[in-house]
Amino acid sequence: MLFAVFFYVRCGVSYRDVEELMEDRGVNVDHATLNRWVIKCPPLIALAAKNHKRAIAGSWRMDETYIKVKGKWVYR
Repeated sequence: MLFAVFFYVRCGVSYRDVEELMEDRGVNVDHATLNRWVIKCPPLIALAAKNHKRAIAGSWRMDETYIKVKGKWVYR
């Protein structure tokens, strides 16, 4: 199920193309079922990924620095 949803979302193919791809892999699934999976699963996947991300600071600042541009150090 997740493979079908990932392939549809990532590659931008039609439901019928994903249906044929799944049949090639031995999984018989209808394009209407794929539509329901695509509507239901991505928000759940995004929520699970968000829960596994580590916390970061709310703001950050970059110090003034020198960088090398075309071989010369430039104040940035």
